[in-house]
Amino acid sequence: MNRKPLFKLQQSVPQILLAMSASAALLGSLSVNAAEQDTKAEENIEQISVIGSRRLGRTVEDSAVPIDIIGADALKNSGFTETNALLSNLLPSFNFPQASLTDGSDHVRPAQLRGLAPDHTLVLVNGKRRHSNALLNLNGSTGRGSSSVDLNAIPANAIDRIEVLRDGAAAQYGSDAIAGVINIVLKSASSGGSVAAIYGANVTEMDGVPQLESVSEGSDGNLAFTEGGDRSLTDGQTLTLQGNMGFELGDNGFLNISTEYRDRHSTNRSDYDNRENYARLDDGSLDPRELTVNRYNHNFGNGDVEDFSMFYNAGYQLTNDIDLYSFGSYSKREGEGGGFYRRASDSRNIEEVYPDGFLPVITSDIDDFSLALGAKGFISEWNYDVSAVYGQDAFEFGVINSLNTSYGPTSQTSFDAGTLTYDQLTLNVDFSREVDVSFLESSVSVAVGAEYRREGYQIDAGEEASYAQGTFGPGGAVTDPVDGPFGAAGAQVFPGFTPESEGDNSRHNVSLYIDLETYLTDDWNLAVAARYEDYSDFGDTLNGKVATRYSLTEDLALRASVSTGFRAPSLQQQYFTSVATVFVDGEPTETGTFAPSSDVAKALGSPGLDAEEATNYGVGFTWSTDFNFSLSVDYYQILIDDRIVLSNNLSGDAIADLLQGTGANQGRFFLNAIDSKTRGVDVVASYNVATDGYGDLAFNLGYNYGKNEVTNIIDPPAELQGAGFDQDNLFSGTELRRFEVSTPRNKYNLSATWTNDDIRTTLRTTRYGETQDPSDIPERNEVLKPKWITDLDVAYSLSENVSLSLGANNIFDVYPDATRENVDDVTTFSRLFAYSSFSPYGFNGRYVYGKIEMKF
Repeated sequence: MNRKPLFKLQQSVPQILLAMSASAALLGSLSVNAAEQDTKAEENIEQISVIGSRRLGRTVEDSAVPIDIIGADALKNSGFTETNALLSNLLPSFNFPQASLTDGSDHVRPAQLRGLAPDHTLVLVNGKRRHSNALLNLNGSTGRGSSSVDLNAIPANAIDRIEVLRDGAAAQYGSDAIAGVINIVLKSASSGGSVAAIYGANVTEMDGVPQLESVSEGSDGNLAFTEGGDRSLTDGQTLTLQGNMGFELGDNGFLNISTEYRDRHSTNRSDYDNRENYARLDDGSLDPRELTVNRYNHNFGNGDVEDFSMFYNAGYQLTNDIDLYSFGSYSKREGEGGGFYRRASDSRNIEEVYPDGFLPVITSDIDDFSLALGAKGFISEWNYDVSAVYGQDAFEFGVINSLNTSYGPTSQTSFDAGTLTYDQLTLNVDFSREVDVSFLESSVSVAVGAEYRREGYQIDAGEEASYAQGTFGPGGAVTDPVDGPFGAAGAQVFPGFTPESEGDNSRHNVSLYIDLETYLTDDWNLAVAARYEDYSDFGDTLNGKVATRYSLTEDLALRASVSTGFRAPSLQQQYFTSVATVFVDGEPTETGTFAPSSDVAKALGSPGLDAEEATNYGVGFTWSTDFNFSLSVDYYQILIDDRIVLSNNLSGDAIADLLQGTGANQGRFFLNAIDSKTRGVDVVASYNVATDGYGDLAFNLGYNYGKNEVTNIIDPPAELQGAGFDQDNLFSGTELRRFEVSTPRNKYNLSATWTNDDIRTTLRTTRYGETQDPSDIPERNEVLKPKWITDLDVAYSLSENVSLSLGANNIFDVYPDATRENVDDVTTFSRLFAYSSFSPYGFNGRYVYGKIEMKF
């Protein structure tokens, strides 16, 4: 990464921490009771939920659907600073694997709720729809074929609480809310603030992967390798700086600003490369350079990332009946992710440029911003809320340390590969009130509203050299300028977007909804909702929901819900076009992704895209006692028809003929290909104990069991029947099993927090159930055994305003089983990439950190 001098901060970490400590000491006499007041305020506000019901003042305990609320303290008591990682650590039904070598997905990693696709979860900020990122996840990661909201662009220190609705809610909130809804509530304090610095690194030993000690020539004339014990590493050094400040706006308003800067260095969990790097000498002997070349030539792990984000939240009471509000954000992220190493003798390399081969690197430059303006208040017995929210995400691809083989020895080595841009404008008008009905025990809460949403998606081509075919042959050799053969075209690892891929597409939709909620008796609550949506590109849809809760006693209540839902095909799925290197059954290949409406996709039988349709069922109970114990158990079933998936990578003679001139030797496109069924159980329990003289203890347990099943797959279209392509179905067996087994079948989250005077200790352990990394070749199918991952955070208050935390994530340095020991058919690349990217807890090992925070 081309790091700017302004951001070269890691080398100054000791000075930064020292300066913060000194500043904190000077402010030690201020805000004596600030922490206590913050805690009390949080305890009060955590009981009120914005999502799940539009009835004002609805508490979590009274909700007819399961809702989790995560407060700011829970977010702080950890070494994680990425919001996705925090949620995975706190919610058993949330899955955040950390794949590598997945192109742009290395920079914007997707996450899942209840085992469904990332775009099956709707994300709100302050109750308003958040825009998705421009990237489409394509290359073998969790959530393949989806675009999602980049939760990691929302800094944790800007968050007052996170509300997670674990129930289908498309009838209330619209498209995407099939698995549930995540609502980020921003901080709104009008005074005080905090600054914090967090520094850590991975200090680890790669379980099952030996250190390469030496390389020599064996008696048979081949390479011989001497291995030592498990490889020890210290890498992934990460500096995070956070700041939050509240201001008063006149006598009746507030402005709260949060900023975060993160500088994360890369980790590398690759094994050594035991292949010959250079061509043999004329006499057939090894090139002497084989004994000294760097054998750790791939980067497999977290990439280099540097990002900055800022959020603000503001409100102003204009009159007794009118409140104005606004919130917004800006974030910038620059990252690097390695591709597949090209050996010196590789036909894609030019030895005059890279005598020892090269590792091409994909770079990202992501700009994301959002702005919301609104007014809410009371008029003629109605509460109203009128708002406008605009958001945009631009993902600029670059390639460095690369070349265009077909351009020969004078090829440039860095390329502008093009830009993806997504934007969204949402206008909302909402009204609600209580209506007295004589024959009911309570009033009826009535909420009605309308929404207009306009989305845009744009692909800008890269520079010509990033995609064009030159006149040189393989290895950059001189060849016939007309008939070839020609070398690989475009930038190695990620050919740029071509002019044919360019496009600027948009759509709009209008929706109307109504929510009704009441108590039929003192103990029986009933809520119904209906929503109508009309899209400009695929038509309209009507969805409904019924939810109910019945109190058997003051402590015990039953609840249930049933709803229909939908998810509109994203513009990214409809229009994305690209050719890139994709890892298929252990081998890299050039694979083209073509828009479903393109001539290529139509020739393959693409019928175009339609909306997914879903039906959600939920039933459960809650139990809350006077001795500080609470328990909720919820069963759910989610049926999705016409689910949008990315087709198999289609290959064969007929496909190759069709793809002539595209730069791809395999092709794929999106289509409504499968039906699926997801079933599971969520259990959440908490118990608080206050002792005399020994502090307070808070215990939490979360458990999720989930099973995904593909219930139907469409037949290949007539265009491919007997056409001579290698696959027997548009949706491959590997992808089918990824839907069904690539997330943990079960997951436990257990935590205990002990607070005593100036000390707070949080111990958290998570058990990830069996997960699989499937392959079409049974001998390469990888089963990841259940593992426990344990985190420890210890905080000490140096003064009333300054605290110091030390801790470790994955303190026992647990890894998934090494792939070389976990499959029957060990290929070159399953050796090199030592662990499965489908590991639900990643594969970076122990992370040790320290944190200093100052409040004022």
